[in-house]
Amino acid sequence: MDKFSYLGNADISVIEKQYKLFLENPDSVEESWKKFFEGFEFARKNFQSSSSQVFDKEFKVINLIEGYRQRGHFFTKTNPVRIRRQYSPTLDIENFGLAQNDLETVFQAGKNIGIGPARLKDIISHLEQTYCASIGVEYGYIRTPAVLEWLRERMENSRNITSFTKEEKKLIYFHLKLAVGFENFIHRKFVGQKRFSLEGAESLIPALSAVIDKGGNLGIEEFIIGMAHRGRLNVLANILQKPYEQIFDEFNGKSYPDEKALGDVKYHLGYENDVTTANGKKVRLSLAPNPSHLEAVSPVVLGISHAKIRNKYAKNFKKLAPIIIHGDAAIAGQGIVYEVIQMSQLEGYKTGGTIHIVINNQVGFTTNYLDARSSTYCTDVGKVTKSPVFHVNGDDVEALVHTISLAMEYRQTFHTDVFIDMLCYRKYGHNEGDEPRFTQPLLYKKISVHPNPRNIYSEKLIREGIFSEEQISQAEKDYDEILETKFSLSNSNAVVKIEQFMKDEWKGYRYSEASDFEKSPDTSVEKELLQFISDKVNNLPEDKKFFSKINRILDERKKQAEENRFDWAMGEIFAYGSLLLEGHPVRLSGQDSERGTFAHRHAAYVVENGDEKYYPLKHLDPKQAKFHVFNSPLSEYGVMGFDYGYALACPKGLTIWEAQFGDFHNVAQVVIDQFISSAEEKWGLMNGLTLFLPHGYEGQGPEHSSARIERFLTLSANGNMQIVNCTTPANFFHLLRRQVKRPFRVPLVVFTPKSLLRHPRCISRYDDFTKGGFQEVIDDNQANPDEVLQLVFTFGRLYYDLIAKKEELEASDTAVVRIEQLFPFPYNRVREIIKKYKNAQRYVWAQDEPENMGAWPFIHQNFKDVTLLPVTRPASGSPAGGLLELHNKRLSKILSKVYKQCDCELARKYCGMRCSKFSMKELNQEILKK
Repeated sequence: MDKFSYLGNADISVIEKQYKLFLENPDSVEESWKKFFEGFEFARKNFQSSSSQVFDKEFKVINLIEGYRQRGHFFTKTNPVRIRRQYSPTLDIENFGLAQNDLETVFQAGKNIGIGPARLKDIISHLEQTYCASIGVEYGYIRTPAVLEWLRERMENSRNITSFTKEEKKLIYFHLKLAVGFENFIHRKFVGQKRFSLEGAESLIPALSAVIDKGGNLGIEEFIIGMAHRGRLNVLANILQKPYEQIFDEFNGKSYPDEKALGDVKYHLGYENDVTTANGKKVRLSLAPNPSHLEAVSPVVLGISHAKIRNKYAKNFKKLAPIIIHGDAAIAGQGIVYEVIQMSQLEGYKTGGTIHIVINNQVGFTTNYLDARSSTYCTDVGKVTKSPVFHVNGDDVEALVHTISLAMEYRQTFHTDVFIDMLCYRKYGHNEGDEPRFTQPLLYKKISVHPNPRNIYSEKLIREGIFSEEQISQAEKDYDEILETKFSLSNSNAVVKIEQFMKDEWKGYRYSEASDFEKSPDTSVEKELLQFISDKVNNLPEDKKFFSKINRILDERKKQAEENRFDWAMGEIFAYGSLLLEGHPVRLSGQDSERGTFAHRHAAYVVENGDEKYYPLKHLDPKQAKFHVFNSPLSEYGVMGFDYGYALACPKGLTIWEAQFGDFHNVAQVVIDQFISSAEEKWGLMNGLTLFLPHGYEGQGPEHSSARIERFLTLSANGNMQIVNCTTPANFFHLLRRQVKRPFRVPLVVFTPKSLLRHPRCISRYDDFTKGGFQEVIDDNQANPDEVLQLVFTFGRLYYDLIAKKEELEASDTAVVRIEQLFPFPYNRVREIIKKYKNAQRYVWAQDEPENMGAWPFIHQNFKDVTLLPVTRPASGSPAGGLLELHNKRLSKILSKVYKQCDCELARKYCGMRCSKFSMKELNQEILKK
């Protein structure tokens, strides 16, 4: 027996322990064991002579039952077009110490599966139907007994079957008719055009309809859906009820009404609609737009869902559910899936459980599933969070509808993820113009003769007498005529309209215009408000004890208020506090964001000798808006995508994703490229997500110096983003307030400081906060315009080195001007400054970054008013050097070049340093010649 003990959790030692507990207290074991032991005791007391043999056989049957529960999914009939792999050992009774002559024996173990004492053959039949027919289930790894018992009862009591009524079966057929008919129609009408058809997986449509109906009955008011290309047009048409003619317009269309919009291919577009379920419930459906990066939409969907659950539904998870539809190759191969799943139960990211549906084509673009993963199933990532996984035959539509309804009920009960792996096939290649027989000849030989799910089900209903052949034929013909009518309507319209996604949430907001970025609005506040915020956040509750060093931080902040000199952290706190008191919620999320990577923020204080945290910004006023700050998992791609989705659903608030170090954003480049920089032009999405990317050259080596400013500037056009590098706490304060005070939303990328967090000169005073607004350019207020011969433009941390050097040299002929906003570039303000310094003969762009990085490539390409001389680190393939001494030498060289200090006669002539031999104008000409 020990040989097969691994087949289930119910090995002999475990059973004996349960039996002893039962004898001591019957109520101490779970109900199924209690029932079994009651039956066993009855048999033992009434059949003493054979008790030892009965005892042995009963437990062998229990082991058999556990074998089916644990391993039944290996022996299912779930694959419609492939012979599944063989696993060993099998569930043959001989492997459990039972024999053929036991089949007629009645065993009390039948109580464990809800059928009472039963013959062994009836127990096996029950288990085969439950665990080895069209549905395979993985759930034995779940550690919560109540969850295990709930799943067992739901599946075993029903044998994993729903007895659908005649009307319910007609409804299932109706949705299959739509799914198959739609695909056939567009295949005929738009020959050769890509559509990523659902053919082979059409059962998805009745499954989605069923989960929406079930969810509506269980209290769901809204579903947020994310999916890739496969079947998207069908889902849009037959689930979200997007008008057919609009979809046909997208095949025929030649332009968009707004010339600014570049648009996107039809199988990337989103849509939302209110639909009515079969029971008359109104449910809101939103399908998020997404790019070709197959799983990039997953965190966005969850961010939208979390925002709505928190802000619209008062954290009631029963009101909204996310659905993510995956491909088998994508869910197994994309790391973002793991990131999203790891976020699923975290306080700052949970959504009450996501329903994951896998359209399992059993092949990637051309890659066989055996070459696409090492795991047994594509859904094995779901086991990370102990989520139940159902494998279902896509041809058995009733099994699929049964399973997804069970999954919806499970989600509403336990609020964790659940996975439905729908095994099906892809009728054509990756797209309709691809030839799959090049790489999968045997598989596609079978697929070519395999009937579609609609025809399989209609034949079943004809056999059952629910429909006649004539009725089926007429129904399909009628639907085809409807599509023909809609197609005729679309032929006359060459203009494609992009529907705004989540338009209800964005009422009152407009798209930005070029003129909006020429001058920032007034974002000042009263001094009394700042004093109030300072007092509130710098005094902790007396009934809580905190780490002693916290008092030093608070004392320093109180001192700042007394001395009227506020550092970066206080400028940031003032921004959050003022927005919260004005009704704007604030969410900050990132690795170590509560304290801040550089220990500057301290937005949360941990109570000593415990895990409780106190958030001062949550306790400003009972009527304030919500403040949330979360230490995220060690994820960039997933969390940035999530926060993008959150910002999409919460335009009124300030939503921030913070990188631990600025260069970490490169792991989330897909979100930056496909959503942040381009979503407005592609899909008409406005979004106010703010990125905090710590950036600064302080000699820390190639990593953690550069947040890659050049990448963002390369992506910038048409006012799609705001790229900013502030140098004062007050300008940072005004920037954050500006982000939510304008009537439009544009993503904001802020290169935040490191060393400047505590730089003695990086301070602001009350007047800086209580007057004006964000300054795109900060002039050198110490310079006399008549004396200035050299005008130096710079940005970020380097300004403080430049100004210190200027003071050291008493270089009154130089003005150092800070460009705080790199994009949209403040051309008008810069031109005003150039005109102001009318005697300037030399114009310099100075930056910490190598010449091929930072802002210089962008400035060089776009700055045409005067000839700028770049003073940078040497061009490099790496962002920075690895040695502090080398860093300091290069910094010194930058400063020397700006202020033209040199002992070398040759260098004086050609490198642009201070020189008496040439006039400034002549020197510039010599440099340009060289």
